[in-house]
Amino acid sequence: MERRIGGLVVPPAALQCFISITYITLVPVYDRALVPLARRLTGHPAGITMLQRVGAGMAMCSVAMAVAALVEARRLRAAEDAGLLDRADVAVPMSLWWLVPQYVLIGLAQVFSCIGLEEFFYDQVPGELRSVGLALCLSIFGVGSYASGALVAAIDWATTRGGGESWFSDDLNRAHLDYFYWLLAGLGALEVAVFLYFAKRYVYRNKSEL
Repeated sequence: MERRIGGLVVPPAALQCFISITYITLVPVYDRALVPLARRLTGHPAGITMLQRVGAGMAMCSVAMAVAALVEARRLRAAEDAGLLDRADVAVPMSLWWLVPQYVLIGLAQVFSCIGLEEFFYDQVPGELRSVGLALCLSIFGVGSYASGALVAAIDWATTRGGGESWFSDDLNRAHLDYFYWLLAGLGALEVAVFLYFAKRYVYRNKSEL
């Protein structure tokens, strides 16, 4: 994609900064504005419960993947219209700024899900096991990384088994990351549905969360 902003060439990895910037910016907004507003609307001391925060973050992740799929599909159309399907070394005439919204959404999702998870694993275990609870919270990310690696490997095998082009081809103009993002969005939506099923049946140890 076109990475020039004036005379500056933006490194692709710099886009990760938007996740951190969103997180740092919105945490105080969440604490000072969103929570008091939600408290007035719901009457709950924390505005919304811990599991509601986690569920909101999960839903935002699914939306972020859908946005990523739409942007990638547009990028592929731009590459085709410009005749660059076999020119992986040439930048597609499409600004890198198109990718910013999905990174902002991921940052927003982390504001809800990460904070909610840490509070949940800290609050909903006995006092003497709180360090174990936080360790379990962090283990989620490790399990997710292994699951992500397994999913990518399975998709790469399935899409190349018949001699076809992998969704993760080195030539991104021939790859189909948009399909992968749609798959993640669908899995995310299913995950949210399963989460809601169990969350509605969960009984909080802390009565203030009821």
